[in-house]
Parts: sequence; structure tokens; C-alpha cells
Amino acid sequence: MMVKKTCLWILGVLSVLLFQSCAPSFTHTLTKNLQKSEDEFHDHVGLSLYDPQKKEFIYSFQDDRYFTPASNTKIFTLLASVSTLGDSIPGLRYTSTGDSLIIWGTGDPSFLYKNCFSESRVYNFLKNAPQALYVAGANFPTARFGPGWAWDDYNDYYSAERSALPIYGNVIAVASRRDSLSVEPKYFENFVRIIPRAEKFKVVRKEESNEASIHLPYNKRLYKADIPFRVDSSLVTALLMDTLRRFVTPINKVQPSTASRLYSIPSDSLYKVMMQESDNFIAEQLLILCAGVLSDTLDPKVAIRRIQQNYLSDLKDKPVWVDGSGLSRYNLFTPRTIVQVWEKIYQQVPRERLFPLLATGGKNGTVKNWFKSDQPFIFGKTGTLSNNHCLSGFLITRSGKTLIFSYMNSNFARPIKDVRTSMEEILKSIYDNL
Repeated sequence: MMVKKTCLWILGVLSVLLFQSCAPSFTHTLTKNLQKSEDEFHDHVGLSLYDPQKKEFIYSFQDDRYFTPASNTKIFTLLASVSTLGDSIPGLRYTSTGDSLIIWGTGDPSFLYKNCFSESRVYNFLKNAPQALYVAGANFPTARFGPGWAWDDYNDYYSAERSALPIYGNVIAVASRRDSLSVEPKYFENFVRIIPRAEKFKVVRKEESNEASIHLPYNKRLYKADIPFRVDSSLVTALLMDTLRRFVTPINKVQPSTASRLYSIPSDSLYKVMMQESDNFIAEQLLILCAGVLSDTLDPKVAIRRIQQNYLSDLKDKPVWVDGSGLSRYNLFTPRTIVQVWEKIYQQVPRERLFPLLATGGKNGTVKNWFKSDQPFIFGKTGTLSNNHCLSGFLITRSGKTLIFSYMNSNFARPIKDVRTSMEEILKSIYDNL
């Protein structure tokens, strides 16, 4: 028995020594492959690997340098949200008297949003309230676009305007085939016109109005598009009246601190769409929701400042964080900072709840067609802007280790598919060797 125990001990020691001897060899190869990637794409690459069980960084390649995070910014928004909002989303603030119901928006983006959320508590509350309905808009000092957003993106689905009381996701959904046109909400039917027999499908909205043209090829194909609409108090009032089939009056009244809250949907419902589909609108509105909980104003700058003070003061590298979605080119994070933020989320949100919210390699979200495997091993968030692409999250190695990683690429001029392919090969090598 003693001989058997001695043999097992020797085998264990040899296994540890073998791993320790292989690890430096692999990290050397990993560094060479990352350097090769930089040489090939003429870009900048950063990679950080962290073992949350050992609480130590196990590999770094330029992970102290700043990169454009694009939608990796949503990781920061997720931390802000899980730290602030609780398990349900505040859908409205309101005061009720004998004959009047006054409501204030909270920034909740779920109200009638693209048929994504089945809950209708806000709709039923507004539809069935017996009092006269008033909509107040005095608590939104925020610009419709975030700082550093591209001005000419106003026409694109991913750049819907921010607002206090979103409705229908602040977009017009159109579907067209030949000379037919479907518009939702129907209120906008007279704002949208078809330009038939076009060379290619195109949607053009006037910058300062909600008039839009659909350039439609003459074929049997079905074309769909979401057009952001210009938001103002009169339009929100009109949309509410059209949707609720009741009279609504706009009012300029400051929200009292005693205003009641009506909760709409489970918070995770929003987080899942934001993280898997990289929904910019939901991300921006979540940051506005956080501001409303943390202060008396719907100003995302307030939320960013409070989260930095309360949760991010210990980061290795101070982030430049200006919006919720990552549309801004002003955002700058280092890979190791993103890893630290992921660890903070991992400490707050149980794994069994967190991982289903994230894009999963080969299964769903923005990595559905990448990292295919019988057993998923990538869970995280992508980030893409022109000439920039990132992927950060959790990597489950073949040996069963859970690692937190951030892999960032900036300033490449090659097709993004080439960069993704290189990233996939390198992350798979980590999966196989660590």
C-alpha cells in the first residue's frame, strides 16, 4: 500500500512538472502567433488571460495598452446594471390623484419593443387607468446621441435615439416586397413612401424629420429594415394616443421624489438581448435607467461617474468610458481592465445565471457561427467598429479550467473575417493547451 501511494505521489509530481515545462513553451508560441497576427494585419493586438480561481493573470500580450472597445463597452453597462437595477426594470414613475395620472419615463426600452418582450404591465397600466393621462418630460437633460457617435448614422437601425420614454424601440419597422409596404407602428404609414424599381434596396430618412423613402427593387424578395425616428414630446404623445386609443396630454412638470414606481419586465430579459445581439439601444437605455435609480435625473454621465467611483476605482488602468453601447470612438479600455470588469460581474452574478445571458460560441448571438464545438467553450461579448474588433469573456479550456480573457484588435485594414479567423485559431489553441 505504501509503495502504491508513493507511486501515485511521484506520478502527481511528474504531471505538475510536465505542465510547468509545457506552459512556457505554449506561451512562447502564443506570443509568436500574436506578433505574427500584428505583422500580417498591420494592426495593434492585445490579449489578457486571467484565472479567477487562482486570482492571477496567467498571460499578457500588450494588455496594458488602450484599444477602441466598440461593443465591449456593454460589459461595463452590464456591470452598472447588475449593480444598480435589481431583478426588475423600473418601467415608469407616476403620481396618481383622484382624476389625474401623471407619468415620467425612466428610460425603460422594453415598452412595445420589436415584440421581444411579452410582458405588458406598462401598456395595461396606461390603457386601463381611469384617470386622465398626462406625460411629463422634464427629467431628461440628455442629448439624443452619445458623445463621439458618427453623425451620419442617424439613418441606421443601430443608432436609435436615446429618450426618457421609449416606445417601439424608437424605430419604424418596414417590410417591403415589390410595390407593397408594411409599416409598424402604423402611425408612420404616411411618413414612408416607396421609390419603386430601384437598383438596390435602400432606406433614406430625412435627418431633421421622420419622412423616409424606401428604394425598392422590383422582385419577389422580402426586404426589412428598422428606421430610427426623431423623438420629441409631441411625437411620443401622438404615438401613445395612437397605441392606447385614449387621449394623452403632455405636461411640463418636475418629477417628485415621492413618485411611485411601476416595474415592467425581469432585468435579465434586457441583459440577454444586449449581450447576445449587441443591441445598442437597450445598452444606452440601461445606462439611463441606472442614472434614474442613482439620482434624480436620467443622465448617463451620472451613472458612469457613480459606477466608476463605487466599483471601478481599483482598476489597473483608468478607463475612458463615455456611453452605454460602444458606438462612441471616445471609449478607450485596456484588455486587462476589461478582464477586471468581467471578474467583478462574475463575483456578483452566479455562473448559472450569467453564462445564459452571453453570446455563446457556435450556439447564439454574435458568435453563433464561430467557435463551433460539441461543448461550447466561449461565453462573452464581441465588439466591432470599422477597423476594430474585440472579443472578451470566459473561456472553458479542454482541461476544464474557467479563464477570463480579453482579446482586442485595433486599426486593421483587412476584412474583418480575416481577423476573426485569426482570433478563433488563437483562442482555440488556448482551449487545447491550458
